[in-house]
Amino acid sequence: MAQFVSYDPNVKVNGQTIMSVVNAMEFGQETRLNILKKHGLANIDPEEWYDQQKWLDAFKEIYNSIGENTLYIIGKAIPANAKFPPEIDSLEKALRAIDVAYHMNHTEGEIGSYKVTEFDAERRRAVILCDNPYPSDFDRGIITTMLVRFKPRDSTKYSVSLDNSTETRLKGADSCTYIINW
Repeated sequence: MAQFVSYDPNVKVNGQTIMSVVNAMEFGQETRLNILKKHGLANIDPEEWYDQQKWLDAFKEIYNSIGENTLYIIGKAIPANAKFPPEIDSLEKALRAIDVAYHMNHTEGEIGSYKVTEFDAERRRAVILCDNPYPSDFDRGIITTMLVRFKPRDSTKYSVSLDNSTETRLKGADSCTYIINW
């Protein structure tokens, strides 16, 4: 499977997370609301659960009509709009918490995962395997926000880059791998 295709037709995502599409930035909110409505996601209740594929269809339209940078910005807003475990106090915990939060905000079926496959505090490098149906730029945005928020105070440079030496969802694979440096 590639990005924008749910792993399981039964998967649901909570309304609070869906509203991140709208709340990520003020500019273009009405356009994004209309795209959600077009895909059957109107009058979203933050406490309710909604069909993931409809949300992915809205993501695909945003990608095709507005652009990938908007998906990156929406991804960056997820940590502010989704439920996360309260005990996060380090970069390693923050990166590992992405998967925990992902599972807190999705239900009913195979949803995929965010797996930290490497974390080396000395080398200031981590690797995350994002095995899920979300757009690559969206995942990069989530990881970037967690990095910026929890990187060590003495870290002045940081980056999140797609590992193009592996298969990616952009090329039809099921996952993307990101290299994180700080």
